[in-house]
Amino acid sequence: MTDAERTTRSEDLYRRALKVMPGGVSRNTVLRKPHPIYATHASRCRIIDIEGVERIDFANNMASLIHGHSHPAIVAAVTRQLRNGTAHTLATEVELRFAEHLCERVDSLEQIRFVNSGTEAVMCALKTARAFTGRPKIAKAEGTYHGTYDYAEVSQTSTPDSWGPLEHPASVPVAQGTPRPVLDDVVVVPFNNIDRTVELLDRHATEIACVLVDVMPHRAGLCPADREYVTALRDWTVRNGALLVADEVVTFRNSHGGAQQHYGLTPDLTALGKIIGGGFPVGAVAGRAEIMSVMNPHSDRYAMPHSGTFSANPITLTAGLIAMELLPLEEIHRLNRLGRLAREGIAEVIDRRGVEASVTGAGSMFRIHMQPTAPRNYRETYPTPEQADRLKLLFDALLDSGILLIYSCTGAVSTPMRETEIEQLVGAVDEALGVLGPSLG
Repeated sequence: MTDAERTTRSEDLYRRALKVMPGGVSRNTVLRKPHPIYATHASRCRIIDIEGVERIDFANNMASLIHGHSHPAIVAAVTRQLRNGTAHTLATEVELRFAEHLCERVDSLEQIRFVNSGTEAVMCALKTARAFTGRPKIAKAEGTYHGTYDYAEVSQTSTPDSWGPLEHPASVPVAQGTPRPVLDDVVVVPFNNIDRTVELLDRHATEIACVLVDVMPHRAGLCPADREYVTALRDWTVRNGALLVADEVVTFRNSHGGAQQHYGLTPDLTALGKIIGGGFPVGAVAGRAEIMSVMNPHSDRYAMPHSGTFSANPITLTAGLIAMELLPLEEIHRLNRLGRLAREGIAEVIDRRGVEASVTGAGSMFRIHMQPTAPRNYRETYPTPEQADRLKLLFDALLDSGILLIYSCTGAVSTPMRETEIEQLVGAVDEALGVLGPSLG
């Protein structure tokens, strides 16, 4: 096959796609110039595109595939369930079994409801907090991604021109046309800054229904939260009658009971997604039974009607239950060790090459930055135009060398991986940084 033929297949698909989808895709994260990469099949930790190129998949569909692709046990279980139906207007036993598994796995989960995405899980958690407290406002950290619900997405894409002073970060809309009252009901606080965060929360103490926190937010740099910061948020909510909502859609992979276990945190509500779906669309909101009762039509506290056509569908929950049963404590420890080897290996390469770069992350995840000092919050993460260009060059170089990362040069380890894949990753980063040159400032 010639080079021209290799590009023609992808270009032809993209030309067709542009006619029927905005930008030619259904999610912007797969866009790249001159056209997206189209997958044909994937197995374990390898993915092959339409041109026949094989890559090690550290993107894992935005960190959702903890067992990589096409795990035999998940494929077999889902195949059996397909014969019994994909969705019903009846409850199923697997819904109960999976609910029991997750509530036994995580100390803070007394009751749970399944939904269809991480976005929906966060949305339900925020609505539940409002219904329980009778308060309108939520608080969240600047630059953190919590899905696409109007209130949750505020200030996730703020820029130096719009984000305002650090002592009072602005509530910046993502989508033009976001109603002003939405922005007014979101209190934006600086991540990992206790004094300024508490000061801002205090100004709205009687109005805040919940504080929404991700202890290692990807969009804000994959920077782990300081333990003292997390403790300060928990203490503030207890003192002021607000709820603490933990967004564990991404971070649930890092400990057997989620990142909250690592921090010794007992949130009031937890939003889950990604890995608990076993490769299928999923979300869940869970927490204290007293709070969850606002969704129970038989409860005296019933205040938030909740349903969903595909919520708790047996295909997703069958895959999810198998996926979580295949992820015991020792396997999480092994993945976290591989994640640490990746971060340490990349850091060593950066130091040896003398490049202005750094690496962040924890557990089984890592992120490469084109800043000489590892950032601790969204503002420090925000790249200059030159740093953004360099990061794209690094991403493309790794792609060409057989390594697929998330667009931000973020990676997530999956269970099919061994030290061999980590060594290939570090070697590819070494080669790519060598080509880019020592000066990245």
